[in-house]
Amino acid sequence: MILVVGGAGYIGSHVVKELVKKSDVIVLDNLSTGHRWAVDERALFHEGDIGQREDLDHIFTTYKIDAVMHFAANSLVSESVVNPMKYYQNNVVATLTLLHAMMKHGVNNFIFSSTAATYGIPDEDFITEETMTIPINTYGRSKLMIEQILEDFSEAYGLGFVTLRYFNAAGAHETADIGENHEPETHLIPIVLEHLLGVREKISVFGKDYVTPDGTCIRDYIHVMDLAQAHILALEALLEGKVKSAVYNLGNGKGYSVKEIIQTCEEVTGRKAMIEYCERRPGDPAQLVASSYKVFYELGWKAKYTLHEIIDSAWKWHRKSVERLVSMKEN
Repeated sequence: MILVVGGAGYIGSHVVKELVKKSDVIVLDNLSTGHRWAVDERALFHEGDIGQREDLDHIFTTYKIDAVMHFAANSLVSESVVNPMKYYQNNVVATLTLLHAMMKHGVNNFIFSSTAATYGIPDEDFITEETMTIPINTYGRSKLMIEQILEDFSEAYGLGFVTLRYFNAAGAHETADIGENHEPETHLIPIVLEHLLGVREKISVFGKDYVTPDGTCIRDYIHVMDLAQAHILALEALLEGKVKSAVYNLGNGKGYSVKEIIQTCEEVTGRKAMIEYCERRPGDPAQLVASSYKVFYELGWKAKYTLHEIIDSAWKWHRKSVERLVSMKEN
């Protein structure tokens, strides 16, 4: 059985939806940002917190856990800067509690959900796993701390782990039953689609004078279902002994500008966006694009979804969500 902590969140719930096809799954989530309805009905669910030892002991003593997939974290960059205590407590300290419980119960396989924020503002446009990790905010530092803890635990205690550094996750499950649902929403694609649905008045674009082809920032976007497949491949490699410890970037390997994202959203929806150009935000690099060659070479994983497919799946999810809300209000 696989324990998925944070399995009611955006990425975790998509991984669970695929994982239940191959394994028995139990989800542990405190539902602070996740949603009970997002958890596949084939998975067991326990509402609890990885920072609470009694919750963990209950699961590890009740079920035979073969591996843990860790998605539970606070992830708002702006909030992390003004409330670092929350991020070090909930991300770092709680993860140590989880690792302690795993060691106590003899569980040695760990998949960790990390982030491209560990790189900070790199000097190179094409980011490999060898790129210097110099995070510029508390969120990125908290994730990097956990990465370093995993390396130490692997060396000292024999922990097997795979760390996956995501770039910009986007899109939704093909059924449109689950998708991106954050409060507050800070990601570009859902913000644009919410605007095109009439939920937001306009779109703010921060900076149009970057050294890029159209002057707006370039980022690497990856479909959440591509991420899900990468997690399952990493888990299988760990359980089969093909990998002992590894760090992989997960991205498309292609960069898309803010303008390109908005234009593709307009093409998919057939609607026109109202754009407000604002000053640059401090600390926003002009371009961040992942090299995912290492994970392709070692695990055979490669992103499959195009930008149009990513946005089309997200549009179906957001449109369905709005229709559901309207129906609830009418009833």
